[in-house]
Amino acid sequence: MSIAPDAARMKRELAELIAIRTENPPGNEAEAAVYVRNLLEAEGFATVSTEYKPGRFNIEAKLENGPGPVFAFNTHMDTVPAGEGWSSDAFTLREADGKLFGRGACDCKGPLISMIEAMRMLAQDRSSWSGTLLGVFVGDEEIASEGAKFYAASKPKIDFAVVGEPTSNATFSAHKGSLRPVVRIHGITAHSGTPHLGENAIYRAGQFLTIVEAHHENYVRHQSHPLVGNASLTVTRINGGHADNVLPGACDLLLDRRMVPGEEEEAVQKEFALLLERAHTQFGIRAEIIDYKATTGPATQTEESTSIVQASLAACRAHGTAEPGPFGFQGGCDLVHFRSVGAQGTVIGPGSLSVAHKPDEFVPVDEFITSSLIYRDVAKAMLKA
Repeated sequence: MSIAPDAARMKRELAELIAIRTENPPGNEAEAAVYVRNLLEAEGFATVSTEYKPGRFNIEAKLENGPGPVFAFNTHMDTVPAGEGWSSDAFTLREADGKLFGRGACDCKGPLISMIEAMRMLAQDRSSWSGTLLGVFVGDEEIASEGAKFYAASKPKIDFAVVGEPTSNATFSAHKGSLRPVVRIHGITAHSGTPHLGENAIYRAGQFLTIVEAHHENYVRHQSHPLVGNASLTVTRINGGHADNVLPGACDLLLDRRMVPGEEEEAVQKEFALLLERAHTQFGIRAEIIDYKATTGPATQTEESTSIVQASLAACRAHGTAEPGPFGFQGGCDLVHFRSVGAQGTVIGPGSLSVAHKPDEFVPVDEFITSSLIYRDVAKAMLKA
């Protein structure tokens, strides 16, 4: 039995989901979670809605269809803030020139609606697969992946997963991870007219940054991976001083360390400790790490030889993706959290990261519709008794 996606329905549901504002911060995925739950319950899926913190929700939808593996579709319900500069209302879906415009069109409400359509097609054609089909749609991917982390902490049994992110319907099988330490450089306050009586923490921070830059150039950037490229270390924020006429007694630096698959968080944290020791030895700098900012998490990879990567490549290729991959993300996503529970997985979705997080975000109509077929075919390939 051949079942085709309903393009008109997909556009209508994308419009309705985009109209539900889930800008993060604060997220507020509750209404979107109810909307998604209702769509999937209507197709016979059993759903569980979890409020993992006030106003923040995950939805799990399950359809059991005989013996076999557990396959999960995953993406997120939150979006980045709309911001300024839009040609039309960011929360009213607009179609023009073969594109669907709106906040979340490609990141990630387009992939979410496409996954729901794939789940419908699978639910209506149960003779073609065997196993358990899950839809895991989470909150807060954009800031700290809290929803996926909370879900993974329950140790669900998942054998295979496809994560929805805008990849132009190509297969991505690896992504970078990140650590963001807040480093406090200590000085001694004094009147700015008598700086010799104190120690300027901002000057000390400048010295420390020469060590950070050298570490990036001499070591970090040489940590490489064939799909995601090079690791990196940089500074993204600096904050010091509290008055115009007072020598700053402290200066805080936010470092951003991007890790490649194969690098472990614990080892990178030891790197940071060595940098602080080097700063003290070389310049007498007194520094400490006072916090780690939340990130999406570590780096990960699913090997190209695995069955799900091969099935993903085949489905992308069969549905017109000229360069199916596998590729790697420069940033992070929730794949790592499904890998952490033992699932093999890939990242696939309509639209391009180059327009995500920007005004006039869009998803191409053809990619949007086609992605539901790619999702369906990957699931069918993996769900065998």
